[in-house]
Amino acid sequence: MEARDDPANHAHRFALERRGRAIRLPIRIAENSREPIYHQIERQIIALIVGGQLSAGTPLPSIRALAKELSCSVITTRRAYQNLEQQGYIRTIQGKGTFVAEVKAEKKEQVAHETLYEAFRRAIGMSLDLKRTPQETREIFERVLKELTEKRGIRDE
Repeated sequence: MEARDDPANHAHRFALERRGRAIRLPIRIAENSREPIYHQIERQIIALIVGGQLSAGTPLPSIRALAKELSCSVITTRRAYQNLEQQGYIRTIQGKGTFVAEVKAEKKEQVAHETLYEAFRRAIGMSLDLKRTPQETREIFERVLKELTEKRGIRDE
C-alpha cells in the first residue's frame, strides 16, 4: 500500500481532492485535544467554507465515508453534520447527499473576524502567561506579521 493510500494520511491532506462525486476534506483530528472530535470537524469545515476552499453546492463525503476517512465514529460525524446543517453551513438532500450551503458574505466575514479574534486572544494570553510584556508581545506579533506577509508576497498598503 502506497503512503498516499494509507488511511492514516487522509486526515492530514492540505489540498481538496475529488473522489467520485464528493471531495476529500483536509481535516486534522487532534486525538489528545480537550476539544471534542465532532467540534474539531465542525470548526474545520466552517473554516474551509468561510475561507472559500469549499463553495456552495460542493458535494461533501457521506457521514460514513468521512467517519472511515478520519477513523472516528459515525455518531461523531453525524453530530458534526447535524450541527453544521442547523447552523446553515451545509444541507442534506435525501437520496442525493450532503452539500455546502450558500453562506452570506456577512456571515463569512463575521465568522472570520470571530476566528481571528479568538486566535489572537489565545496567543496574547499565552504570551502574558509566559510573562512577556505587552510591548514584547506587540514586537513578536509585528515580526511574525512581517515574516508571513513577505513570504506570501503581500504588500502593506
